[in-house]
Amino acid sequence: MDSRLIEDGMAIRRRRECSRCSFRFSTVEETEILNLSVIKRDGRHEPYSREKMETGLRRSFQKLAITQDEFKRLVNRIERDIQISGRQEIKSSAIGEIVMKHLKRTNQVAYIRFASVYRSFKDVATFQRELHSLLKPTRKRRS
Repeated sequence: MDSRLIEDGMAIRRRRECSRCSFRFSTVEETEILNLSVIKRDGRHEPYSREKMETGLRRSFQKLAITQDEFKRLVNRIERDIQISGRQEIKSSAIGEIVMKHLKRTNQVAYIRFASVYRSFKDVATFQRELHSLLKPTRKRRS
């Protein structure tokens, strides 16, 4: 009956009608990253898993205010950036950098939480340097 793009173009919402009983319902079709191999730090290869990325993101946002829709949009933007690379293999570190880029813009507390695990902060000084770089005022360019 009707189709439209939703979630920044990463999904299609379709309004349908049963040909037998005329019951109307909606479906959502999302893109899925297939045939992408992730190269882990130890050199192992494993298939890309959206669920693994979502689990890490959920931990970062634990007890922080984010709606389900905002979370889905964040995941979709991250996956869009992964897809744009056009590669069949990607290092886990590249995925981590993409995630951190988006978290930095979305929520700084979630960014620090993710970075502390991803970058394996060994001491308070490392944590403090990351906080300092996050809080560093941006210089305005002269016109």
